[in-house]
Amino acid sequence: MKFTVLGSTGFIGSAMVRHLRAEGMEVDTPPRDILSLRGNPGHVIYAIGLTGNFRQQPDAAIEAHVNVLRRLMDGAEFDSWLYLSSTRVYGGLSPDVPAAEDSTLPVRPGADSLYDLSKLLGEAICLSRPEKTVRVARLSNVFGVGQSEHTFLGSVVRDLMREGKSIIGQSPESSKDYISIDKVVKILASIAVKGKERLYNVASGHGVTHRQLADVFSGMGYKIDFDPGAPMRTFPPADISRIAREFGIDTQVFPADIAELLEREKEGEA
Repeated sequence: MKFTVLGSTGFIGSAMVRHLRAEGMEVDTPPRDILSLRGNPGHVIYAIGLTGNFRQQPDAAIEAHVNVLRRLMDGAEFDSWLYLSSTRVYGGLSPDVPAAEDSTLPVRPGADSLYDLSKLLGEAICLSRPEKTVRVARLSNVFGVGQSEHTFLGSVVRDLMREGKSIIGQSPESSKDYISIDKVVKILASIAVKGKERLYNVASGHGVTHRQLADVFSGMGYKIDFDPGAPMRTFPPADISRIAREFGIDTQVFPADIAELLEREKEGEA
């Protein structure tokens, strides 16, 4: 079976390539600036995107999430196409109600929502295609060795690794839904090949508070402080019943699982 991973040098894309090749798949990794996909690329995983630095690079975010997508999809013949989006698009919903794939999303244009809106436009491009094998995966906060320093958890891990301490600029009761990269690549491969729906939440389905993370990191000997008066930021939990029903992969994450990331990062530096 053949796959083509677009964005293969990024955190998720490179992990996807390693997983697929370990499973015996043929994997093509064309460069990000490729002009078109020739021949049959097989199952395409579109992992081109920006993360936490989108505010400083708005044009690059739009280019990655929208323009490159349109260019590469046009005229391509493929077995399936999976566009990686984000559960950030649920940010305007109530934090007390699980967000399902068919939830109605409020649109609030602004600098902070540029990422969400560009991802939604990419989703619209994909879901407007008639092929049922063109799908979208909305990912929550994916963590693992080598994750971007521009993400919240990536920046905390960077600080702890370099200085042994970190100051968090959000309240202790803020929370995020985390899912490990090891689980993500398995789920994405399953969606690409045998997904029955066109849109999936890929998440753990529950939040981990910054206080829980701080307690675990403190127990490992690191110093965590919170910026006084920092805002609380939470997202609604993602409804993961669709991936649970179709693929049966356990996505549950505990604070200790995230803390283990530090040990693996240390091993990588040794």
